[in-house]
Amino acid sequence: MPYTSSPADDAATTQARAARRDRVARLDRLATALDARFRVFGIPVGWDSILGLIPGVGDVATALPGAAMFYEARRMGARRRARTRIAINTGIDLAVGAIPLVGDLFDLAFKSHRRNIEILKAELARTEAQEGLPPPAPHQTNTSETEA
Repeated sequence: MPYTSSPADDAATTQARAARRDRVARLDRLATALDARFRVFGIPVGWDSILGLIPGVGDVATALPGAAMFYEARRMGARRRARTRIAINTGIDLAVGAIPLVGDLFDLAFKSHRRNIEILKAELARTEAQEGLPPPAPHQTNTSETEA
């Protein structure tokens, strides 16, 4: 006998999907704040680059959102490959970012949080496609707020 979902099952699935999308959207805003919140001479600069100027403490503090992205990827059932890429991006950012001056310049270019959120969004789209759901709407960034 084929399984048919009840209205309660559909509501729970819709609620879970909305919660998952909300968590990814929150992490997306955090990634933008960390990697591209301001513009200095046309270069996107975020709190990761600014906090990275504080030796040791800044790089460890900005690695925590990378850990949160890894946790969220695991929570939503992302493939091991995606979780590994997130971990590698965060590790590279932490290791190279810890080198004085070189790490600060590296942070300006590497943007690990933006890379990680794109991996997470791709996994969200893949998961929802497997569930037969439409892909999430693309995120529009208001550039007038991010310019300094």
